[in-house]
Amino acid sequence: MHNNMNTENDFKQKDGFDGSEPKKPQKDQEAEKLAKQNEDLKDQKISEYGQTLLENGSKEHKIHLLSIIGEIEGHECLPQHNKTTKYEHVLPQLAAIEDSSDIDGLLILINTVGGDVEAGLAIAEMIASLSKPTVSLVLGGSHSIGVPLAVSANYSFIVPSATMIIHPVRMNGTVIGVTQTFEYFEKIQDRIIKFVVAHSNIDYDSFRNLMLDTKQLAKDVGSILVGEEAVKKGIIDEVGGIKEALAKINAMIDERKKEGEQ
Repeated sequence: MHNNMNTENDFKQKDGFDGSEPKKPQKDQEAEKLAKQNEDLKDQKISEYGQTLLENGSKEHKIHLLSIIGEIEGHECLPQHNKTTKYEHVLPQLAAIEDSSDIDGLLILINTVGGDVEAGLAIAEMIASLSKPTVSLVLGGSHSIGVPLAVSANYSFIVPSATMIIHPVRMNGTVIGVTQTFEYFEKIQDRIIKFVVAHSNIDYDSFRNLMLDTKQLAKDVGSILVGEEAVKKGIIDEVGGIKEALAKINAMIDERKKEGEQ
């Protein structure tokens, strides 16, 4: 009798009938652990870099989401309390997107006050040179060097309440008041204007006039464009939000895949 009871208890323990959960196979445990690590990495990527991969759509496209927010940080580190986009983070990520066979397109969310001209142009040139479909969406504002960033994508959207401030190049620190300094500023501005003109529907003179307008900004030079105005001027392609931006990039990815099959 005693031996029979022991045998019955052993049977219950082996099969998980003693009230405890049966142990999962090692493969399942490893898969769960890997999934948890991937989820943690995804959360970390969003919190630290403002980036994630959109892959739950019905079209089964993998779209990389990149946020360009705050101030574009250049060669000097800004104070920790500043919201920044660091070009040393963004540039390698853009290269990885281009190199990846898994990622189908890039969606860029922009809400920036501008920042370092060289860093901003570097990011804009990288985005413009990607072979994969790219769509930008201006939320809040895309000011100063944010304008080239907004137009660097294949197609651009702006929400109705978002603004774009276009103004001449400014420089901090000691500036030598000589003709060469003025010519240097002119060259920098010329690079920005030519980039915007090459990637939008506005012409050179019209954009330069917006940059040098003296009537819109109090005690300053430049222009403020709100939502639809940026579209009418030919800088942004269309007024729309995240729904329209996602629909557009999915359509562009479908079109690209069709061309690849032909």
